Parts: sequence; structure tokens; C-alpha cells
Amino acid sequence: MPKLQVTKSIVLQVPPTTAFATVRDLSSWPAWSPWLITDPECAFEVAEDGRSYRWNGPVCGAGVMRVTAETEARRIDFDLLFLKPWKSAAQVAMKFEEVGDGTRVTWSMDSSLPFFLFFLQAPMVTLIGMDYERGLKMLKDRLERGSVPSQLEFPGVQDFAGGTYFGIRSTCALADLGPKMQADFDRLHQWLEGTEAVPAGPPISMYHRWDLKRRVTEYTTAFPLEKKPGTLPPGFVQLEVPACRTFAIEHIGAYRHLGNAWSAGMMRARSKVFRQSKTIHPFECYLTKPGTAEEAEIRSVVHFPLRD
Repeated sequence: MPKLQVTKSIVLQVPPTTAFATVRDLSSWPAWSPWLITDPECAFEVAEDGRSYRWNGPVCGAGVMRVTAETEARRIDFDLLFLKPWKSAAQVAMKFEEVGDGTRVTWSMDSSLPFFLFFLQAPMVTLIGMDYERGLKMLKDRLERGSVPSQLEFPGVQDFAGGTYFGIRSTCALADLGPKMQADFDRLHQWLEGTEAVPAGPPISMYHRWDLKRRVTEYTTAFPLEKKPGTLPPGFVQLEVPACRTFAIEHIGAYRHLGNAWSAGMMRARSKVFRQSKTIHPFECYLTKPGTAEEAEIRSVVHFPLRD
């Protein structure tokens, strides 16, 4: 059986007792679970003894997770049973290690895929790892800030007008995406200020390629302009986005949690909620101007172009 082994960690600025208590309280999981946020119709029920929970949703599937062992402020072990979309089992652990004034939380999983899905081993390890990273980021905000600045709305099928955009095409590791994209935006804003070019709408980032095995992405960050510039600086490109119908998912909150919207869309594509275009790349549109809203009020929309 193809093995799935995933380990991710994060440092939280809270003591191990606090981190342990939150994770051990299974009723807290909907506030930071990387899967439950993507499926608002999911039924979630904690057992009366507090040692297990069940979930059943149209997008995130169904299953049961049970606490099998625990050591106060140090470790919790779980058995995880997936019932849908296919049956499988996993052993999951959450470890808590004191680091200075904080706690390193390590989330690990050991599982396997059905033999006939052997070709999904590498991408599944990456995708589950990305899910764990999303969950740990939300757990960090939950414990350090008291809430998670990430909400999803599902407007669904929309018409996107398309247009001509001007910006920067980049390739980088997924782990470096946030800082690299910020650097691209800084360069774009400097160029706009220097040329007095006027944006004709909100900027976008279109993702041309995801290499989940190498954990690399290729994307273009760009603005639509009221008038085409005479010349573009070295490294700048012109991007044509055709008018199209898209499946839209809106994210309200911090950019560091925007992956929640992407995951929600990819899960719906896999569940055949919509049929994604093979010729028009997905993109995110930033509706909130920098510096005009609190972090929890930033609005972005992820668009998945649809097949004709």
C-alpha cells in the first residue's frame, strides 16, 4: 500500500498547557480545522465523553476521529477513520514541546492509500501537508489573537469581464510565496507611482502552474490599467484574461489564510461541484485597497474558470 507520512510544526506564543488544552477540547476544532472551514454544510458532533468526534459533509467527506492516548501538555494520539470518499485509516499525533516562552506544536500523520490510487501518493502528501500548515496557522491565531481572521463565502458561478493586465511573472517555492508575492507587489506599486499609470480595477494573481511534487508555483501578479503603457520595464509582462464564467469563493480576512479559499475550491472541483477549465488558469482578485481595512475585513475572491 502506498504510504502517506506527513509532519508539520509551528511555534505558538502560549505555554504547552494552553496549547494542549485547546487541541484536546475537540469542540474547539471547528474554529481552526483546515477542512471544516471549507465545508459549512458539514455536520460535526463531539461524543458525550469528549474523546471522539464525527463529521459528515458534502465536500469534506465523512469519518470519525478518536483520542487513543494522551500525556498532559505533551502529546495526544488519535485514530482517524475515513468513511467517504473512500475508506481508509490513519494514526495522528499532536506533540507539544516547550520552546522558550512558547510551544512548538507538531502535527503528524501515518496512513496509506488504496493500491489503485498509488499515483496520488506524492501530491497527496503535499496537499495534506498544506492542509496541516493551514490548520496550524489558524490554531496560532486562535491562541495568540483570540480569533481566526478567515471566513469564506460562496457566491458560486459568476461572469468575469476579463481584460488586459500588466505585471510580473514569477516562479517560486510554495514556502516562499507570501514574501515573493509581496516583493512583486512592492515593485509593481513603485512602477505605477513612477509612471503615473492609473489602475482600472483591482489587481489579480493568476496561477499558471502548480508543481505539487517539487512544491513550486508559477504565477503572474498584475493590474489592469486605464491606458496601455508605452514600454514595460524588464521582467514585466502583459497578461490577457479572457471574459469567462467562474466558480467564485470569497475570502474575508488575512492574506495568510487565503489558502482556505483555494482548498475549498479544489475540494469542490474534485467533488464535481463544478468543472474547471483546462485552458484558463485560476486566479485571485484583491478587492480591498492596502491600508483601507482591518486585517479581518480584507476581501479577496478566488476564481476558478469553468469549462464551456
